[in-house]
Amino acid sequence: MPELIVIILSFALIALAAGQVGKLFTRIRLPLISGFLLTGILAGPYSLGLISHEALEGLRFVDDIALAFIAFTAGSELFLKEFQERLKTIAWVTFGLVVSTLTLGTFSMLLLSQNVAFMQGMEFRSSLAVALLVGTILVARSPSAAIAIINEVRAKGPFTMTALGVTVIMDIVVISLFAINLPLASALITGLGLNFSFILLLVLQLALSFGLGYVLAKILIFIMSSHGRNLIKILLILFSGYLVFILVEYLHEVSLHAFHLDLRLEPLLICMVAGFWVTNRSRYRMDFTQILHDSGLPVYIAFFTLTGASLELDVLARTWPIALALFFTRLLGIFIGSFGGGVIAGEPMRHNWLRWMSFVTQAGVGLGLATEASVAFPEWGAAFATLIISVIVLNEIIGPIFFKWSINLVGEAHPKAPAPAFDGIRDAFIFGLERQSIFLARQLQARQWQVKLIALEEKQVDLGETENLDLSYLVNLNRESLSQLDIRSADAIVCMEPDDERNYQICRLVYENFGTPTVVVRLNDRSYFERFHDLGVQIVDPSMATVQLLEEFVRSPSTTSLLLGMTENQDIVEIEIRDPLLHGTALRDLRLPLDTLILSIRRKGQKVLITHGYTKLELGDRVTLVGSVASLDAVSLRFGRE
Repeated sequence: MPELIVIILSFALIALAAGQVGKLFTRIRLPLISGFLLTGILAGPYSLGLISHEALEGLRFVDDIALAFIAFTAGSELFLKEFQERLKTIAWVTFGLVVSTLTLGTFSMLLLSQNVAFMQGMEFRSSLAVALLVGTILVARSPSAAIAIINEVRAKGPFTMTALGVTVIMDIVVISLFAINLPLASALITGLGLNFSFILLLVLQLALSFGLGYVLAKILIFIMSSHGRNLIKILLILFSGYLVFILVEYLHEVSLHAFHLDLRLEPLLICMVAGFWVTNRSRYRMDFTQILHDSGLPVYIAFFTLTGASLELDVLARTWPIALALFFTRLLGIFIGSFGGGVIAGEPMRHNWLRWMSFVTQAGVGLGLATEASVAFPEWGAAFATLIISVIVLNEIIGPIFFKWSINLVGEAHPKAPAPAFDGIRDAFIFGLERQSIFLARQLQARQWQVKLIALEEKQVDLGETENLDLSYLVNLNRESLSQLDIRSADAIVCMEPDDERNYQICRLVYENFGTPTVVVRLNDRSYFERFHDLGVQIVDPSMATVQLLEEFVRSPSTTSLLLGMTENQDIVEIEIRDPLLHGTALRDLRLPLDTLILSIRRKGQKVLITHGYTKLELGDRVTLVGSVASLDAVSLRFGRE
């Protein structure tokens, strides 16, 4: 036991390092899991030896916990109501992909078998078993990667919905397929006949797996219904998944010794059924999905790091040409299956030609199946897993690039437009004509902003109220009409229409076509909150604003007074760094007026830095300063100079 504790603590430190390496990989546009795998490879017994062969065996429970988690996630991602509109196309494309990828993958591996070291000398039936497992795992996809790409480019449309639906359903299909093909491969290798008894045993295993999945779902629902903290729920869910592996192993031992029956239930199928049931047949779908999302990163770090440490580098050096051949074979299978399925479903030919690009990525489920196969067949399992992981890494690197291209080519991407360059004049556009919007326009004018008021319908207003204000009426709300208003020059846009659907249309048009850095909306209906939040809009909820303002006055009266402009001759401003000479300059080296202080820096649109003297400026940084009005004007002139 003390040795196991040392192994766990050592692995925890390596996993922490893997997390940092993964973040570094994302900065250079490489997949997160590639960083985890590389860290594991370097720490493993075939490299630095920080993780020994004995440690790998001691850490096998980490694999079990992670595999159960991956299966929970696979089941939870299939929410049937989301894909009802595209069900016919999804079904045909899924069928085409399974048939073509499984067939081509199996036959290709059979043809290449004599060039694979661990398959040389195998009987045909054993080679067929290995090839069948390879073909099955090549069917797997990566819903998490697909969802990440869709969110990144804000993709929406029939092509995207079909791609996501097929990717999600494919995890269910491949785990079910693996539950059938793993015992089939075992029967081929051991020489057992594929007779009626075998088929009956296979049906029994599947039925018991589905039944235990239902029981596990009830346990998960009970956990979710408790009032404990989320951390406790996460630990209980992970422990439940681990118990499934222990139970499956126990049932196998009992059936073998007591009944001479080789009963091998599929733990991944059990956990997947449980996740599917909780998502589709309980009221805890959102809570369950959120818990899986919150706990996903540490689980994936541990699993992929351990997987990397298990890779046999000498086998990898010999089998990389085979991995490359399987990679291209899989691409061919994906093209044939997706094209054929799309044609049968009556999809547009342009979509059919490009659809294959959205199904290349692999990750968690494929790696999980490879790991389980390596445990089931210890004689050649490690070499098998190394070969499969090599293919999966290639797919994980290339797949997201292809998927992003396909979404852009079919015109379903809606990314944020690039922000316009600052022209030296602070422009604000306010949508909505009412007393509050007019008062806001006056306030901004007093702060040297150029303000344009825009009404979407003509209203009777007191001409005295809008005197000296630039007022425009907009008949049609579209990209062309906004361009005619010269909205591209805007530094800030405020939406104060009484209808939130109109406000959302404005925000979406601005996001996709103009890239205005600051967009603010006054919220009328809280059901729109998430939609505005997804666009990165600053949301002001009138029902909460007064309470929040009073709270800030209680907690920090001086700061709140300053923010509201209630302190005489003092102000807070945000300035974009435009002067190239300031790039790389540390804050302590700036010669600022004595009554001016830098509070924070917003970098690359989202990251807020709490500054200190050694913080270095970068072009495009948005710097928040506090000070006297005169000093801030001087600093604004210097920082904004090009």
